Amino acid sequence: MSALSAVPAHPHRDGVLRFFHGPMDCGKSTLALQMNYNHGRQGRRGLVLTKHDRSGGPKVTSRIGLGLEAIEVVDDLDLVELVLAHDRVDYLICDEACFYTVAQIEQLADLVDEHGVDVYAFGLASDFRSRMFPAAQRLFELADEVSRLQVEVLCWCGREGRLNARVVNGLMARTGEQVVIADTDGAQVHYRVLCRRHYRTGDLGPSVQAQHLSPSPA
Repeated sequence: MSALSAVPAHPHRDGVLRFFHGPMDCGKSTLALQMNYNHGRQGRRGLVLTKHDRSGGPKVTSRIGLGLEAIEVVDDLDLVELVLAHDRVDYLICDEACFYTVAQIEQLADLVDEHGVDVYAFGLASDFRSRMFPAAQRLFELADEVSRLQVEVLCWCGREGRLNARVVNGLMARTGEQVVIADTDGAQVHYRVLCRRHYRTGDLGPSVQAQHLSPSPA
């Protein structure tokens, strides 16, 4: 074939794999819902997927009150088979993609490359130990575009919040299961977003310290 010969046309349009990441409270799920709305209103057909949503159900929910029913991604769900079982899927919204299996991230890439499906994945990059989730790492490696969300999340000190700390009984946890589903609501087990300095020192702020110094109710 000559170097000037036309490149054979691929039977499918080119899809794109995009990964949007950031700490808790930065608006990932809100953006996922907005993107689904924008694509849907243009007549595109999509599926919305999630795993371990804060609501406890097969939904994508945001902290500003938005929500949508979704397909729960269990570990043995083949995402290629899921899409091909539908007459037409133009795009996927994949919330909480950091909790998917690595094999499912490979399936997302297959859907983009072999079937022309646009995939928009949203999730955390790292866990409470500041170690990358395996699925997030694979997304960093495979995605056409990786974007850190710019909605500002602040540590208690006012610096940029970058890391997710797991708090158990008022103390920052350094060990434990990688995935423990909880929110930022101050329950016995919850998460706090901290700057790097206070994540590394384990300093949860004066309000938490005051709670531990206060006498117990009579």
